[in-house]
Parts: sequence; C-alpha cells; structure tokens
Amino acid sequence: MPRDTRIDTYIAGRAEFARPILSWMRERVHAACPEVEESLKWSMPAFSYKGKPLANMAAFKEHVGFGFWDRQALATGKEGEAMGQFGRIRALDDLPAAEAVEAQVREAMARIDAGQKPARSAKAVNPEAEVPPELAEGLAGDSQAAATFHGFPPSCRREYCEWVAEAKRPETRAKRAAEAVEWMREGKRRNWKYESC
Repeated sequence: MPRDTRIDTYIAGRAEFARPILSWMRERVHAACPEVEESLKWSMPAFSYKGKPLANMAAFKEHVGFGFWDRQALATGKEGEAMGQFGRIRALDDLPAAEAVEAQVREAMARIDAGQKPARSAKAVNPEAEVPPELAEGLAGDSQAAATFHGFPPSCRREYCEWVAEAKRPETRAKRAAEAVEWMREGKRRNWKYESC
C-alpha cells in the first residue's frame, strides 16, 4: 500500500532520538502487514487494516509510544507506563526483536480477520445518590415531581441531590429543594437552562 507522506513529515519533525524508533516501528508494521493503510489520527501516525484500526504511534518530549488498538489482547506487561504496549521507548534497545513485533502485528491482523472486537474496560458505576431530607420531603408531597425524579437516569437524580445537599445553610437547602420540586414537576432536569445552548 502507498505510504502517507504526512507520516514522513511527522517523523522528520520529531526529536532526533525519536526518528529512528518511529521509522523502525513503521517498517515492522509494513513488513508484517503489506496491506496496511496509513493515516494521521488525533495528530499522530495511525495504521489500519481492512478499514479497522490496527495500531498507532507518537513521539513525545522524551519517549515514543506505540500501541495496538486491541490493547488487552496484545498485552506486553508494560501497559500503564505510557501510551501503548511497550512503555516509554527511549531507544531501539527498549523494543523487542523485530520478529516479535511483527508477530504481534500479525496477531492483531488475525483478530481483525476473525471479527474480534477490542475488549472495553468496565465503566465505574457511581452509587445512587443519597436524597437530602429537604428534597425527600418535597418529593413526598408532590407525586408528579416524584415521578419525574424517579424516571430520571441516576446522573440526573445525583445532580439534584448534590445541588440541594451542598448548600451550607438550612434556608438555602430548603429553597433549593422547593425550586427542584417545581422544576421536576415541569419535567426539567437540574441544568435545563443550558440544554439548548
């Protein structure tokens, strides 16, 4: 496949230590995957195979990062040190042998050929917000507002609860609770004023 000249420009514009690392990684990808497509994504060189993301690389002030799109399937043990699977690459000696990298590229291709999608990390689930007494009392006296409140997704309920609870003075909490009940009676979310911005 033709090479993207923007990647040539990207490599040429990086620090002297980074240029040979970036060029070497690019050659490993092309050697293992002659059908690779190059592009710039998120302002860094990216490689795709059959229209699917395969890998990307980037040069930083003091290191280079290279990573496969399917991060978990192609783990190397250096994840978390920097972008990608190889940690902070400061010199060619920081990388595995060419054959090992090319084998990983072929493994990533095989996963794409098999239709395997990268595993997504589990999202943290926030606990249900504790309803402040002032808001609970207001909702207990207004079935329409209570129905709206309980119909909201947890994040919307949390916004109302936190807004009322963060008031320091009891008068302010009571005023906010009354305002919240009024807005919910009208079906409005906490930040309804900014939804059309």
